[in-house]
Amino acid sequence: MFREIRPAIVMFVALTLITGLVYPLAMTGIAQTIFPTQARGSLIEQNGTVIGSALIGQQFSSDKYFHGRLSATTAPDPADSSKTVEAPYNAANSMGSNLGPTSKALAERLKASVEKLKTENPGAPVPVDLVTTSGSGLDPDISPRAALFQVPRVAKVRGLPEARVRALVEAQTEDRSLGILGEPRVNVLKLNLALDKLGS
Repeated sequence: MFREIRPAIVMFVALTLITGLVYPLAMTGIAQTIFPTQARGSLIEQNGTVIGSALIGQQFSSDKYFHGRLSATTAPDPADSSKTVEAPYNAANSMGSNLGPTSKALAERLKASVEKLKTENPGAPVPVDLVTTSGSGLDPDISPRAALFQVPRVAKVRGLPEARVRALVEAQTEDRSLGILGEPRVNVLKLNLALDKLGS
């Protein structure tokens, strides 16, 4: 009987070693050799301290910073585990909102967000990515249009010329990947770090 079971046991052990140990180690080694920054999470450091990742957004609420897309991610409520609370850019719970186009709550939130943004830059059309959430809830980028929309507010709060802040946004704008994939974008964390270097 052992003779019949032996091939199955050998195959199970061999496949476990190959797919569970050899393959993951080989892929990790190759990734860290070819794409070292990406393989380590595209971490951004400042003065030797990790302050974020280029792949996951962060919440900036101060008017002196550019704001990213809204995040719909949540976390368990510490007071009642059967409920959730807002936890923007919670990487452990990547998700978008479940509100659909006919949702009254969504329509009211969008209207309030648009009205608030119109006070920041009167007369300019509000970019859609400043009032909607991304599918993952973790989007680190905004459109160049959304970044340029915020220039007057940021420049005023920091006491900088708008032209200088606008030039910074344009310098931080990344083109389509390989020239054809995706859309031009601005990484909000990198833009705010560059903005801090300008002063004020």
